[in-house]
Amino acid sequence: MAVEQIKLVLIGVGNIGRRFLELLARKEDTLRARYGLELVLVGAADTSGAALAVEGLDPLQVIHLKQDGQGVAVYPLLGRPGMGAVELVQQAQADVLLEASPTNLRDGQPGLGCMEEALRRGMHVVTVNKGPLVLAYSRLVRLAAEKGVRLAFSGAVAGGLPTVNIGQRDLAGAEILWLEGILNLTTNYILTQMAEKGKPYAEALAEAQAAGHAEADPSLDVEGWDAANKLVILAQSVLGHAASLEDVKVEGITGIGPEELKQAAASGRVIKLIAKAEREDGGYHLSVRPTWLDSSHPLARLTAHQMGIVYHTDINGTITATIVEEDPMPTAAAMLRDLINIYEE
Repeated sequence: MAVEQIKLVLIGVGNIGRRFLELLARKEDTLRARYGLELVLVGAADTSGAALAVEGLDPLQVIHLKQDGQGVAVYPLLGRPGMGAVELVQQAQADVLLEASPTNLRDGQPGLGCMEEALRRGMHVVTVNKGPLVLAYSRLVRLAAEKGVRLAFSGAVAGGLPTVNIGQRDLAGAEILWLEGILNLTTNYILTQMAEKGKPYAEALAEAQAAGHAEADPSLDVEGWDAANKLVILAQSVLGHAASLEDVKVEGITGIGPEELKQAAASGRVIKLIAKAEREDGGYHLSVRPTWLDSSHPLARLTAHQMGIVYHTDINGTITATIVEEDPMPTAAAMLRDLINIYEE
C-alpha cells in the first residue's frame, strides 16, 4: 500500500492534546498498514509558545516536556518562546490543524482565529473545541466549503461518542423528531454518586474534580452550559437548525438535593441532566434541565462514567448510543477518527 504523509499542527497540549500525541506514537504502525497514512507533527503550541520543525517533532518528547511541567517552547533547538498559536498556523506548512485549546465562549480565541487562518490556507481542521463552533459555526462551514477542505468536530460533543457522526451520516434521509442526551459527564457523575451512594453534592463534586471530570471552576458543567453548548452544535450540524446559546432554556443541577433524588427513586425513577431538541413549528425547541426518567428509559441506566444520545426518527426508528469515558482518551481518539475519515472518504 502506498503511504501518504500528512503534516499536522496541534494547538493545545493539555489532557486531550497529550493523549492525541500518545495515539500518534501508539498507532503509527496501524495507521501506515491499514490506512496508508504517515502522520507527522510539524508544529505544536501551548501557552509557553510553540515548537516548529518541517521534518517533524517527536510526539513523545513533547509529552515528556509537558509531564515535567514545561511548555513546548523549550523543545530543544526547535522551540519558539512567545510564538502565538495563529502565528504557528501561518508558518507551519501543514495539511491539517488539530485544535484542542481550552473552550472560550466570550470570543472563541485563540481557537477561532487558528481555525479561520487554517481554513483560509486550505488546511483541513479537526477540533474538539466547542467555543468556535458555538459562536461561528456557519461562518466556519462556509469558509471550509469555499476552500474545498473539511471541518470535523465529532469529539466536541460527548467526547468519543459518535454523536455527530450518527446524526449526520447514519440518519441520512431521516427526519429527527427529537433527540435527547446526557452530554456532560461531570453532572452525570455527580447525580449518580448522590443518588446511588447517598453522597452530598459537595463531596460528589470534589470527587469529580479529583478524577479530572470537573474543572476547578465547575460552573460551566453544573449550571448546564456545557451541555447547552453541545446541544447548539448538534442543532446546527445535525438538525440544520440555526441556534445560539440564547435559544436554549437552561437549568443546572445545583438545586437538586438528596430529598428530590430519594423521591425519584421511591417512584422507580432517576434524575438526569437531559439536553433535548424537540420538533416545534418547523424548527426545534432546545432545553437542558434535570429530568425525571422512568427506569426503563435508556438514559436512566447510564452509570457515573457514561454519556449517551437517543435519536427519535420517522424512518430509522429510535437509535441509542452510549459510551463509558473514564478519561480523555476517547475524546483524543475522536480526533484521530476524524483525521482518518478525512483521508479515507
